[in-house]
Amino acid sequence: MSDVKGVEVNIMGREFTIACPTDECEGLLSAVAYLDKKMSDIRDSGKVVGLERIAMMAALNLAHELLTTQTGGVDIGGIKSKVAHMQSLVDAAIAEHNNLF
Repeated sequence: MSDVKGVEVNIMGREFTIACPTDECEGLLSAVAYLDKKMSDIRDSGKVVGLERIAMMAALNLAHELLTTQTGGVDIGGIKSKVAHMQSLVDAAIAEHNNLF
């Protein structure tokens, strides 16, 4: 069992101390960064005012993302397109590397 420690995080300019197992701190910090980005995007859109409302909209958006993913609503076409693009970049880099020799 890992030790639990208080981790200082900042979300939308507010400081929070969150209890977290030592071996899960990296995941917590990733989650904080993701949440902060989502909330900042909502704030920057100018459509939602007030920290509580921004937090509620972010929570609803994140819940929707989670449920969509769990029910298989993942955009497989988009993922395949990105993978194909990455594959073409790798192929081009390999071809360029082979031309050097």
